Amino acid sequence: MKNQNMNHHKEKAKAYFLEGYNCAQSVLLAYHEELGLEKETAARLASSFGGGMGRLREVCGTFSGVLLAASLFYGYSDPKDMAGKKAQYERVQALARTFREHHGSIICRELLGLDHHSDAPTPSLRTAEYYKKRPCADLAADAAQILEDFLKENPPQ
Repeated sequence: MKNQNMNHHKEKAKAYFLEGYNCAQSVLLAYHEELGLEKETAARLASSFGGGMGRLREVCGTFSGVLLAASLFYGYSDPKDMAGKKAQYERVQALARTFREHHGSIICRELLGLDHHSDAPTPSLRTAEYYKKRPCADLAADAAQILEDFLKENPPQ
């Protein structure tokens, strides 16, 4: 991973969200080039995680996008690699702590101020009113920044 590539992820994530990508896609797409993923592959990989996992309003899609990218930057593949598994779970928990420090939660419905677990599966139309009442573009930007800061402090090998 080249250091000169590690900039502007925050702006990229927000721009992708404003372009219409879901929250998880927006964060993963901000890193797709460094990860060696085609844009379409990255968008497909993250497509189920928008709206707190398919609009279930569970784990915030922006945080899921962080974890998808972190898995590709740091993850393990050997099921017997207990040290790799432990190290990855430590990273996940550190990233979750930071996200919670910034936003109070990693749960979509809590971040949106909703009192229910799921919504209809139909996504909301992206209108000016939608963008006014949803913090998701800013959450995507912050999530990408959280990952960027983590990567600078913990360079992948």
